[in-house]
Amino acid sequence: MAKALLARYARRISMPDLSIHPTGRLTPGQVKTDVLSGLTVALALVPEAVAFAFVAGVHPLVGLYAAFLVGLVTAVLGGRPGMISGATGALAVVMVALVADHGVEYLFATVVLMGALQVFAGAMHWGKFIRLVPHPVMLGFVNGLAIVIFLAQMSQFKVPGTMTEPGLTSGEWLSGMQMVIMLGLVGLTMAIVWLLPKVSRIVPAPLAGIAVTAAIVIVFGLDVPRVGDMASIKGGFPAFHIPMVPLNLETLQIIAPYAVILAAIGLIESLLTLNLVGEMTGQRGGASQECIAQGCANLLTGFFGGMGGCAMIGQSMINVKSGGRTRIAGIAAALFLLSFILFASPLIELIPLAALVGVMFMVVIGTFAWNSLRILARVPLIDAFVIVLVTVVTVYEDLAVAVVVGVIVSALAYAWNNARRIHARTYVTPEGARVYQIQGPLFFGSSEGFAELFKVDTDPQTVIVDFEGSRVVDQSALQAIEAVAAKYEAAGKRIQLRHLSRDCHRLLNKAGHLMVDSDDDPDYALAVDYNVRTGILGGH
Repeated sequence: MAKALLARYARRISMPDLSIHPTGRLTPGQVKTDVLSGLTVALALVPEAVAFAFVAGVHPLVGLYAAFLVGLVTAVLGGRPGMISGATGALAVVMVALVADHGVEYLFATVVLMGALQVFAGAMHWGKFIRLVPHPVMLGFVNGLAIVIFLAQMSQFKVPGTMTEPGLTSGEWLSGMQMVIMLGLVGLTMAIVWLLPKVSRIVPAPLAGIAVTAAIVIVFGLDVPRVGDMASIKGGFPAFHIPMVPLNLETLQIIAPYAVILAAIGLIESLLTLNLVGEMTGQRGGASQECIAQGCANLLTGFFGGMGGCAMIGQSMINVKSGGRTRIAGIAAALFLLSFILFASPLIELIPLAALVGVMFMVVIGTFAWNSLRILARVPLIDAFVIVLVTVVTVYEDLAVAVVVGVIVSALAYAWNNARRIHARTYVTPEGARVYQIQGPLFFGSSEGFAELFKVDTDPQTVIVDFEGSRVVDQSALQAIEAVAAKYEAAGKRIQLRHLSRDCHRLLNKAGHLMVDSDDDPDYALAVDYNVRTGILGGH
């Protein structure tokens, strides 16, 4: 049985498309652009990975190793060339409680289980359900994430924890000339990122902004926070490491809840980023492949001392805006990051945080859906409410909760709108039968309204219910039909059902209420009589 099940899943999983370029064409110019874009992304990844490691309560190298391994594997196997993955804050805020209560080894075990769950989700093709996320939820998602990225940069305007200059206290806002210089450098970086593409695209604008700002700070010895003030990024190559946890049921009970939450958050953020990057680059599909890639990346990361991760919208936007379109960009970013850890840490630690903050501020400006502010007054009220709701929940809670809340509210609004659509057109046939032509879907939300359409006391002896303009959706709809038929039976009247579509037949058959002849109409059912005593709708 198990072998048969595995064989069936193996047949369902197609080999991922590992082509470097989404269109199959790769030019030397594109290679150069992708490599430089990867360098830009790697520079921006360093402070992010270190900061998220601090949030999770682990060593900075745990975050950097995750950024390298997750970024490399997803760049090779992922469903969207050009996407960037690594350690993220959305996952870090969940991990902190696990690390505080049980230690980092349990985190590594959790990341392994998280990866296995994501691979299973990809094998089951659950990634396709991301299409159920409505457009207003997507707008709220990008707006909320833009605000989160903006707020995350505020910590860079505070005194880093390792700075020990007299009069400076860790965690306090910079002040005086130091704040003025910091703001000036941020503004300079933003200006370069904005202006350079209007002049030349030889070098990605974010990379040029970082390089110019860093050169000014280093040459003039300006006193501003630098990458090295956060933590040292020097380290060795990540080593294979089996999580040191007891292999028993108690361990599984500890890590399983965290693994499920992390897997869900990681996939939701990755798949939404997949859609967003796809809209910008004109690519489609790849959801299930991305799930498998994220799972493989986290499986590997858990065995090499990383904190796990998922797609990063900020870094993905940097890559796309810098011209990165192929897998080379993501691979280059991961390899550059590893080289920083192994060889170039003294140089990278000299880069001012102001340069990276300026790049991220431009990402915020480019990510925020400014058109959503204009359309709030034009779209339906419920859509405007969902956009604002998802934005607020993303900022104050997390992405996964925001998306789930947005989808639920949108689904309830859709159900309510459809419930109000149920109505009937009535007329009397020459034979004296009253015909009810049902319009609108019949489901749990509209079943009560459906029952209110019929006038049992005043209707003639024969009543025909025509479902050509309707659709029987669920068990509540079946129950509503039974209830109406029972009322007519109790009144001594006869009821007929017409034009039940094939999918309605299957639903009624499954419930055991309808018998359909093998030569039944392929598009619509023949008129059927309902017999309350037998519970059978018999064909005529």
